[in-house]
Amino acid sequence: MAKILIVDDSVFQRRSLRKILDIDGHDIQEAANGRQGLETLKTFTPDCILLDILMPDMNGLSFLKALQQQEVTIPVVVLTADIQDTTSQECLKLGAKEVIHKPLLPAEGERLRDIVNTVLDAKEEAMS
Repeated sequence: MAKILIVDDSVFQRRSLRKILDIDGHDIQEAANGRQGLETLKTFTPDCILLDILMPDMNGLSFLKALQQQEVTIPVVVLTADIQDTTSQECLKLGAKEVIHKPLLPAEGERLRDIVNTVLDAKEEAMS
């Protein structure tokens, strides 16, 4: 069981992601924007972060920059409705491990679980 932080301004999206990941029994926390996500990191150390890009208050790119400045190495999977290649490239440049476009179709839940498990496995291998 891993700890996962979902940072997304959409309650519906957070609940959908939680439902997909609950299958694997992960400990999941939620934040409604980047600022709340950074605040959550003070008391909750996740093994993986699922991050939206387009959010009020502090967007996902600012969140990724803050993680980079604080030298936080938690793997991040970006889920975004922004389909521009430049946005995806910027996310990867700022340390995201993967960029997935939303909305996720119901059939894509397995793909998301596979990506999260791959990221978690890679983190575990790097620590050994």
